[in-house]
Amino acid sequence: MGVILNFVKDYERIARFRFGTFEGMKGPGIVIALPVIHTKVWVDTRTEVLNIPRQTNITKDNAPIDIDFLVYLRVDVNESEKAVLEVENYENAVVGLATTTLRAVIGDISLDEVLSQRERINELIRTRLDQETARWGIKVTNVEISELIPPREIQDAMSRQMSAERVRRAVVLEAEGTRQANVTVAEGEKQAAILRAEGDKQSAILRAEGYKEALTRIFEAAKDIDEKTMTLQYLETLKVLGASPSSKFLLPLEFTRLLEGLSARSSGDGPREA
Repeated sequence: MGVILNFVKDYERIARFRFGTFEGMKGPGIVIALPVIHTKVWVDTRTEVLNIPRQTNITKDNAPIDIDFLVYLRVDVNESEKAVLEVENYENAVVGLATTTLRAVIGDISLDEVLSQRERINELIRTRLDQETARWGIKVTNVEISELIPPREIQDAMSRQMSAERVRRAVVLEAEGTRQANVTVAEGEKQAAILRAEGDKQSAILRAEGYKEALTRIFEAAKDIDEKTMTLQYLETLKVLGASPSSKFLLPLEFTRLLEGLSARSSGDGPREA
């Protein structure tokens, strides 16, 4: 009777039976099996994916919806004997359990929630599956809904809703653009008015400063003009008036006073006798 050597990889285990009695999970490494005496069942502990066939589920508000989803699972290395001793075919068992679990979960949720809360549904299904499959030594690591297909009338209503939403967003964006344009134009006009007012203010200030400068210069020049100079200016003015055809002259009182002052200065400036 020859000896059979089984080379078990790190991710594999062998359930070895001796005359039908379970001896335990063997591996990794070399596992010896004797013909007739030993029987064995290989177990793969890597993660595998089960594609759950599409099925129609009824939501809480009685809306039918077709759902496809995937289940990611693996055999727990520490409890791998359960996958051999507790269930005949754990893959078929998980598929059946996943189908009924999905129906139970969807039946407690409305259609709107099913369409909008996919991640929540994934987690609910995974949690319930993992609790049930633990007795088989199976760990459900993830559940992913791959496709949700609502009824035709629901799809048409969703299409109309999305179209209306796009139109609404377009109108809102257009109105917002118009408002922003009006605000920009008004702001520009405001700035232009401020600049014009500032320019007028600066111009007025410059003109006032020019007048002030001119008056200052006139005042500075007038300080040096004495009464004699003013009298001569009056005489020059009378000379111009005398050249006109008029025969009458009106002499202002101030002019006579200037003449008196001029004559007094003239006499005072003449030579004096000893």
